[in-house]
Amino acid sequence: MIFHRLRHIVAALPVVLATPALAAEEAAAPPDWTITTNIGVFNQYFFRGVGYTRGLPAVQGGADVAHSSGFYAGIWGSNVYEGAISNANVEIDVYGGFAKSFGDFGIDVGVLQFIFPGSSHFATADGFSPGSRGKSLNTTELYAAGSWKFFQLKYSRAVTDYFGLNNTEGSNYLEGNINYEFLPSWTLNLHVGRQTVEDPAKTAGFTDYKAGVTKTFESGWQVGAAYIDVSANPASFIDYGADLNKNPKSLIEKNYLLFVKRVF
Repeated sequence: MIFHRLRHIVAALPVVLATPALAAEEAAAPPDWTITTNIGVFNQYFFRGVGYTRGLPAVQGGADVAHSSGFYAGIWGSNVYEGAISNANVEIDVYGGFAKSFGDFGIDVGVLQFIFPGSSHFATADGFSPGSRGKSLNTTELYAAGSWKFFQLKYSRAVTDYFGLNNTEGSNYLEGNINYEFLPSWTLNLHVGRQTVEDPAKTAGFTDYKAGVTKTFESGWQVGAAYIDVSANPASFIDYGADLNKNPKSLIEKNYLLFVKRVF
């Protein structure tokens, strides 16, 4: 323990000094619970390479509570475009899990619930998965991640139908992330992920990429920029049931992300 030696010294001092010394030790101990919040403005919202606001700005924010044991929970939200997330204007994510570090290594396991109030698939969703029309896009995923220094490998698996597409339980996402501080307060962000959508009739999926940089200020402000790309066979690309009549623009395009964020 950090204060192991200090306790032996205190024990050797007169009793009148013991109480102030122990009080100082307790004051220096980290709190059992920590709460952090964040809010940011983004030029658009991407999820796994898919544009959820179709080039329109997004305001995003959330709050997290964590215990010193490693358990945590949080909530996060963003606006979305109803033509991308069928009939929805808001996304709310609720999650919880356990994360722990062991020197340079770390683990993180948990559950994530995607909530899209009012969402229901357009008829075009039946073109990929018959029976999807009218279903909510709400989705539950379990995830597990391992990390070493600045590298993380994470696996997520849907335990419900994936974004409301009928018979797609078991769809999964495997991703690798690098967040490397190459200069003080400057971090290189690299990402590659592979989404596989399972269906009894066929399997579809795509790969998304991200390369960016984030600048962090002591006041809690962050600014960043990133390059986003998606690679897929257009015939098997899954747009989560978007209304193609409202979205003639292809989603398999290069794009850019810019943001300003504050962490409290």
